[in-house]
Order: sequence, then structure tokens, then C-alpha cells
Amino acid sequence: MSKAVLLTCGLLLATASIADEAQNISVENVSVEIVTSVGTMTVELWPSKAPQTVRNFLERVDESFYDGLIFHRVIANFMIQGGGFDPEMNERKAPQTVVNESANGEPNRLWTIAMARRADPDSAEAQFYINAKDNDHLNARPGQPGYTVFGKLTAGMDVAEAIELTDTGTFAGFPDVPLTPIVIETIRRVEPLAD
Repeated sequence: MSKAVLLTCGLLLATASIADEAQNISVENVSVEIVTSVGTMTVELWPSKAPQTVRNFLERVDESFYDGLIFHRVIANFMIQGGGFDPEMNERKAPQTVVNESANGEPNRLWTIAMARRADPDSAEAQFYINAKDNDHLNARPGQPGYTVFGKLTAGMDVAEAIELTDTGTFAGFPDVPLTPIVIETIRRVEPLAD
């Protein structure tokens, strides 16, 4: 077999491998169900857009970290935040932080899910929020990290809206806490549909 034929075969195999890899990226999106005391939301996660964030989130999901925590910060026409406190506002600390991936080009749009963090861009642990409107001020800008978007609600928007519009007040020194606790009963991976 000539060198030219071998080279062409090699290029075809490399191209096929790259195509397979791209296809794997497109099908590797994972969905989770967030089962709460007021209903269930389904979220599609985007590991090709925020690989470390999704990995960290799924590690917490797989160890049942979120079970029994609440949506502890709810602001109408802004966002709903959970994943850090129990109904008595005792904090549950995650074992690690995750690097900021807000430069991925995914904006904080209505019904997207993103990581909450402190002033340090790389301080996100387990707390997440769901945008209740487009929140462009949370997006990354040149030289200024934003908040990492890593997925989007695909079902249960009515549940997210019910949480967003719940009555809130100050509890244990924290503002914007739902007066009736909205408990995250479980977050679990959703099995992909069979072909």
C-alpha cells in the first residue's frame, strides 16, 4: 500500500475519531430531577460548556449532598437559590470548591442554572441558583468573571415560578428566606431515554 493511501486512510480515521468525539460531546448532556416539597424540576446539564462545574455538581448529587436542604434565598423577578442550608439555616459545607467557568459564553438567561459563589470567582461549592429572568449583570465580561451557567430547566418551570413567588422574610438573620421551607427532597440523575 502506498504512503499516499496510508496517509489518506490515517486522515479519514482521525476525522472519524474527531466526529465521534464531537457526537459524544453532544450526547453527554446529563439531566437531573430536583424533587422539592412543592414539585419537581428537570434540569439539563451541559458538561461540554462547564465540565468542572458539572462534574462537581454531579458528585454532590451522587453522594445525596442536597437531600434535605432548602431554597434559602428567593427573590422575585431575580432568582431562586438553594443547596447550602437546611430548614433551620444550618449550613452544609461542600468538600471542595470549583474553578469559575463563566467565560464559557453561556449567559444567565431565564431558567438557566448557575453556581452561586462569594467574591472570589473560584469560591463556588455546592450552592446553585435558577434564574427567574435574564440576568445579564451576572455574566462574565472582559477581565471580570461572572457566575458560571451550566445547564437549563427543561421541565418544571411552573414549580420554579411558584418558588420564586413564595412569601419570604428574615429567618435566623438571613433575608429572603421562604416563610414556609421549600425543601429539596432529592436531586437524582435522570436515566436517558432508550432509542
